[in-house]
Amino acid sequence: MTQRTSRPVQLAPSILSADWTRLAEQIGDAEAAGVDWISLDVMDGNFVPPITFGAQMASAVRSLTNLPIEAHLMVGRPEEQLEAFIAAGVNCITIHIESTRHPHRLLQQISEAGVEAGVTLNPGTPLSEIEAVAPICDRIQIMSVNPGWGGQQFIPESLSRIRQARTMLDACGREDADVAVDGGVNESTISSIVEAGANWLVAGSAVFNDRESVADAVARLRRALPAS
Repeated sequence: MTQRTSRPVQLAPSILSADWTRLAEQIGDAEAAGVDWISLDVMDGNFVPPITFGAQMASAVRSLTNLPIEAHLMVGRPEEQLEAFIAAGVNCITIHIESTRHPHRLLQQISEAGVEAGVTLNPGTPLSEIEAVAPICDRIQIMSVNPGWGGQQFIPESLSRIRQARTMLDACGREDADVAVDGGVNESTISSIVEAGANWLVAGSAVFNDRESVADAVARLRRALPAS
């Protein structure tokens, strides 16, 4: 079943897979290659086992690029982190529905600060959990791997969840909102992901890797997109 949206496909490479010893160079390469966003995977060692970085990294990345920045908060108690990331200059904050008892309030707080508000959910969480907040979201993000580590394989059942998310947004009058996918996005999966209705794609190791330049990796992903 094809449920492709008319919204343009946007690529958001995650710096989790970048070479952090050359972070400025790699972000510059991604910007020169024509990516649309930079994504930051923020992990606290609590909500997910790894620990990555916090708002200081977001501030550093903000100083390195003019691209919009998304902060994906894989953290417990995200309400304690919002102000710091907003102050760091991010353009979107994505929270996990599983991480807070007050998602509606947090999404409102993000939006009122002039920042795009995204909500995401783990592969085992039913989409019904986000139905009540869908009308106030700028983006629903489908986790197509279990959060915490880069380089995982795409979970095929995620395609039906992408379709459900697109239907949910359209049904509540949010045709302008994005369906995002995070996890396992590469040249083999990107076409089916977009055909299912996603238009905002986080890619980590498919962009930042030792096999090819960032420019070649981004071009490879663009070529694999379905024809308009």
